[in-house]
Amino acid sequence: MAVKELNQTEQAAVLMLAIGMDRAAQIFKHMNRREVQILGTTMANIEEITPEMVDQVVEDIIIAVKSRTSLGMDTDSYIRTVLISALGPDKANSILDRILQGGSTRGIEQLKWMDSRAIADMIRLEHPQIMATILSLMDSDQAAEVIMFLPDNMRSDLIMRIATMKGVQPSALRELDEIMEKQLTGSENVKATTLGGIDAAANILNYMEGSSSDLVMSEISELRAELAQEIQDKMFVFEDIATMSATDMQGLLREIATGQLLLALRGASQDLKEKVFNNMSRRAAEILRDDLEASPPARVSDVEAAQKEILSVVRRMVDSGEIKLGGGDGGRDAYI
Repeated sequence: MAVKELNQTEQAAVLMLAIGMDRAAQIFKHMNRREVQILGTTMANIEEITPEMVDQVVEDIIIAVKSRTSLGMDTDSYIRTVLISALGPDKANSILDRILQGGSTRGIEQLKWMDSRAIADMIRLEHPQIMATILSLMDSDQAAEVIMFLPDNMRSDLIMRIATMKGVQPSALRELDEIMEKQLTGSENVKATTLGGIDAAANILNYMEGSSSDLVMSEISELRAELAQEIQDKMFVFEDIATMSATDMQGLLREIATGQLLLALRGASQDLKEKVFNNMSRRAAEILRDDLEASPPARVSDVEAAQKEILSVVRRMVDSGEIKLGGGDGGRDAYI
């Protein structure tokens, strides 16, 4: 690959492979799941890194990079070590399945760049199990968007299929790969990977609009009450933030913009508001109280959007081990 042919993602991948595991891990911590997967996949697919590539990408720090270079190493091992260091084993392994084993699911990777409505239109006539598999391969927020563009009567069935999915055999993924090849650009052979499950279903529901999520859960409860309870146990809502310890709450508040917090608290209980106030400086808490009282009415959809953005921060921090839910006064012990 010539230097001039490198796109921005490939340049970033060269840099990550050149700066060493520890530094790369620190950078990954500041990326979201989709960014990690895209960059990790690119790192895994780079066949050769030349000195010219490094010179172009690193520029002013070329001497430091060459002294700590990771060039010529086993990239699979490198990526595995970096991701586990950055994200923890649970989160990293699910991404590693897609990068190192599922790197050949390129049709799915192309879906990640498509409009959610277009994806829904493309898959709506497929067998429900194929649809569920495709949704399981997506990030939870994107899968939730796609489901919202599918007919109401499909949603609960798809969530149940995702929740009860124990894994996908190579033959099934090859079939899916062939379908994607017909509709997109095709792919190569596919290796087995673990998809779906209760966690995947719960995460997708967490990203769906509140009313739609409630309706899906209600339908699943009527059909399979035990399954619905298992999914519900894995879900968390904005009010669950109140179960954090004081230390974890303070850590979370440092990561949230004041305006975002102000909007999200418009729909919060008084108990949660007090938990937030108690973990701020006296002056900051007074200002936030005054702003809450003086701020004009906000649309429910805007409040829910702000809460979901904060929950995304919570997920990231929980996955990285920075905080946990259920660590506060009388909170639940479960991790998410």
